Amino acid sequence: MRTGAVILAAGQGTRMRSDLPKVLHPLAGRPMVLYAIDAVRSLTDLPPVLVVGHGAEAVRQTVGESVVYVEQREQKGTGHAVLQTRETLRDRADLVLITYADMPLLRPETLRRLVDRQRENTGPLTLLTLIADDPRGFGRVVRDEDGGIVAIVEEATATPEQLAIRELNAGVYCFDAEWLWSHVDRIPLSMPKQEYYLTDLIGMAAAEGLRVEGVPAEDPTEALGINTRVHLAEAEAILRRRINRHWMEAGVTMIDPETTYIEAEVQIGRDTTIWPNTILRGETVIGERCQIGPNSLVEDSTIGDECRVLASVVEGAVMERGSDVGPFSHLRPGARICTGAHVGNFGEIKNATLGPGAKMGHFSYLGDAEVGAGANIGAGTITCNYDGRQKHRTEIGEKAFIGSGTMLVAPVRIGKEAVIGAGAVVTRDIPDGALAYGVPARVKKQGTRDKKQEAGSREQETGGHKQ
Repeated sequence: MRTGAVILAAGQGTRMRSDLPKVLHPLAGRPMVLYAIDAVRSLTDLPPVLVVGHGAEAVRQTVGESVVYVEQREQKGTGHAVLQTRETLRDRADLVLITYADMPLLRPETLRRLVDRQRENTGPLTLLTLIADDPRGFGRVVRDEDGGIVAIVEEATATPEQLAIRELNAGVYCFDAEWLWSHVDRIPLSMPKQEYYLTDLIGMAAAEGLRVEGVPAEDPTEALGINTRVHLAEAEAILRRRINRHWMEAGVTMIDPETTYIEAEVQIGRDTTIWPNTILRGETVIGERCQIGPNSLVEDSTIGDECRVLASVVEGAVMERGSDVGPFSHLRPGARICTGAHVGNFGEIKNATLGPGAKMGHFSYLGDAEVGAGANIGAGTITCNYDGRQKHRTEIGEKAFIGSGTMLVAPVRIGKEAVIGAGAVVTRDIPDGALAYGVPARVKKQGTRDKKQEAGSREQETGGHKQ
């Protein structure tokens, strides 16, 4: 049997008090409508049909062409919204799954149970229910002696006996398509809102003596619909726990999951440890055996195996295997920290590469720079990359030694194994192997070093840097 899906996303969401359409509000870094689309995609034989209305153009721009759009020009209820999809799906699907873009916690496996039950049902529809002590305004599910559902009673009109019912209607349905299309335009107009509600189809089926089935959700939180910012925060907390549990079951250690925030698109390798107060956002990929945090933010970055990020911000950057940063440092977009490289306390790198095994001391800044392998950047070094009109690049050769407090006024090139004395202001290129010092920096010797500089070079080459 062919299955089609309808996702209702036309509501204005006035209780969100926002200029952004409700279904585009982010949840764990993704617009909530994308969760609804993902939940039905594996269950259907056709592209999902997304019913749009308020903010339709913004929704189209966000979702793209992965769905079929149907516009509900007038907001006249759920029954009216589904009616708009009849010409799109009629004679193309045998079953129609109907869900909502503001229910992002629904799992594909739950919807599959709903569809499978309707495949076995002799009647025209099956609905998703939940068992809960807090009704949250859901309608009560009324069953007959045989267990069939005969009515959905809304809270405002329920009797005291009906209010005691704990089985609630989640508002998610799977219909026999032929029956749906022949009845959806016969839904009566409900007063006082003058809207057409899908729930009335349940009473219509019961009146015809047809069986309506119900499938209880195993996790009641899946039925959480988002209508306010409070609901959004509740859903965020639930989804965060799901995400954290997934990664812990995949081999990631979290010291304190309650203070670990991981967005939906993030990928993490096994045996990595996430320390408290860490936020992983966007399209971040973290390798195996890393130490991330505490007190760190990593966003849209790639971190290789066996790296360390301590109390630092990493955004739009790449850290290669065995590199480390922090504490209190900032890798900005375009930063690349190569294999085994080190960035110390309060360092900042933007649009620059720190070569393999290179070391950058604390309180230093590299912008628009290329640092060769094994170079040592002393504390307080700054690349002066902006002249007030445009940016310029700095090149630092392999195994160069830049003394503390140095200013490199770009564009400038420091040669391989060159040594720059502490406090120098370098305004011109320095040849390979040269020693330069002073303000402005001048070359003392070219191509040779005295014993003191050779000792400093050996210290740098073995990984030591006194800063």
